[in-house]
Amino acid sequence: MKNSRFIIFASLVLAGILLVQFNQIPNLDKQLGQAKADLKQAKANHVKSQTIVSSPKSQQSTVSDSTNQVTNFVKTFSNQPTSTYPNSLTGLASQKVINELTQTFAPSVTFSDKAHYDVPLVGLKNAWGSDLEYLVIAKSDAQSVAYTITYDTDEKQVTDMSRLTLKGAFDNEK
Repeated sequence: MKNSRFIIFASLVLAGILLVQFNQIPNLDKQLGQAKADLKQAKANHVKSQTIVSSPKSQQSTVSDSTNQVTNFVKTFSNQPTSTYPNSLTGLASQKVINELTQTFAPSVTFSDKAHYDVPLVGLKNAWGSDLEYLVIAKSDAQSVAYTITYDTDEKQVTDMSRLTLKGAFDNEK
């Protein structure tokens, strides 16, 4: 009698364990799918980084072209009225950046018809990857303005920017 009770009890425990394991299968399938997607993304990133590391001359060319584009972008928006931004900045910057410049940055900076802005400093903060980060100073006779700019080398346009406050050598605002 004791053996049959033990066998029934053991059978119930094993059936419970099997039931729990079968209920775990969908969660494990989701985890496996996510792991495969993560592995695929990691492999793609590895191939991209290998390409960059193995061909620094092409990365140097990309950085040089990007620096020229960022300089051109800053000269374009700082020496033109805001009403021309949608036409003149198309292709140089994303629509988000154009909208921010039109609504936020331009009214806070004096871009007069008489002032001409030069771009004496374009500093590269991050040179590796598809998003290059720059520090840019636009300088006129009356003031200097600093920006951080993110340039996407895949889209070949400015995708993000923010204005910085200046302290020290470039702070000549009256």
